[in-house]
Amino acid sequence: MKKLKHAVLGLGWFGEKHCEALAAIPNVEIAAVCTRNPERLAEVEGKFGVAKTYTDYHAMLADPEIDSVSITTMWDQHADPAVAALEAGKHVFLEKPMASTVEDCDRIVAAAEKASSFFMVGHICRFNPRYAAAKEAIAEGRIGKIVSMYARRNLPAWVGASVLDKIGPIIGDGVHDTDLMFWFSESRAVSAYAQTVQVRDHANPDLGQVIYRLESGASCILEAVWCLPDTTPFQIDERLEIVGTEGSISIHDTHPNLMVVDKDGARCPDTTYWPTQHGKLRGALRDELAYFVQCVLDGERPTAITPQESREAVRACLAAEESARTGQVVRIE
Repeated sequence: MKKLKHAVLGLGWFGEKHCEALAAIPNVEIAAVCTRNPERLAEVEGKFGVAKTYTDYHAMLADPEIDSVSITTMWDQHADPAVAALEAGKHVFLEKPMASTVEDCDRIVAAAEKASSFFMVGHICRFNPRYAAAKEAIAEGRIGKIVSMYARRNLPAWVGASVLDKIGPIIGDGVHDTDLMFWFSESRAVSAYAQTVQVRDHANPDLGQVIYRLESGASCILEAVWCLPDTTPFQIDERLEIVGTEGSISIHDTHPNLMVVDKDGARCPDTTYWPTQHGKLRGALRDELAYFVQCVLDGERPTAITPQESREAVRACLAAEESARTGQVVRIE
């Protein structure tokens, strides 16, 4: 079996999750890992038996044996390594959000369009089977024309506190639902109005609520509240309701489908995105990486999401954040 030699750049919590998912895919080898922290590098190297380690991503990208790379650095550190990897001829899987500015998104899209290698942004929700089934039903015309969508993606305070100094809830989580809304409707936002609330002393607000008007005429509302009580037994309250002229679709994911109660209380383990089954990581993260790997091995450009679609989700979320800062409706050109 031919194996793709894949590298991981960025070894925070999600970079390690990428390693766990890649280790569960038969036709891929974790050929190298890269981070600026030597202690963290040694830790991940030992856990996954990686042959090569780097503290400089330029040196890693110069390695001719590496076919492809996951970029899992912070979102404001995406553009330079993504462009460099594409220019080095590597296939690139870039975690969402694509970048922290529209200008950086444009740089990445231009590099992806110019490159002979493949590029994909990891919008994991497109690989959630419930959202995929909703997309299929919509494409079949079963609910008519979409007129309204409402999304909710709320987290306990302790989860929010771990990232609020790095990214805010509208772009951090709202980018998922923004992309889903555009995907389902095959439309984009023409305006955004948003409000945020600051509860704790972090660099970003604790919650954001957004209203989009789409080119199609649909009205969309999304909320991302990152300050649910710490005693909340689940890590995410994730919902999406879609109303059409001839029907509707309702998705309620993650916390209701499994609850474990023991002497320490109740908890709801994830069963969708990265559950462990029989000692291996399964779920949507593994599935989207397996899809990307297979596309590369088959020589077929990924079509699950285009670079332009990923850029549009960032553009809309950044417009919503501007609206929250100014208190004004922001038009999206």
